[in-house]
Amino acid sequence: MAKNRNKKKKNGSTPMDTTDDNLEIPQAMDTSELAAPIPSSGALTSRLKKGVPMKRTKNIRKMKAIAKAISQNEKSVEKISKNESKKLRTKSGKLLYD
Repeated sequence: MAKNRNKKKKNGSTPMDTTDDNLEIPQAMDTSELAAPIPSSGALTSRLKKGVPMKRTKNIRKMKAIAKAISQNEKSVEKISKNESKKLRTKSGKLLYD
């Protein structure tokens, strides 16, 4: 069997047209200067932090642990305030009947 490597395709695509019909007119260079953006304070702190960057999973675990600690702290504060208000109510109730 012969290989058909060198045969040209009769129904194939035509070669790309490389003629340059529309010439671009050179434009004046934009020399206006833009003001440099003022970095916010958050950008400065992230830039000042140096060290080994954490992997994504470790970072996510750390963020979840922080969020959990904060929520537990808020719950304990609510519980303490609820208990204190309960004590005050019972004391005032006892004073009414004494």
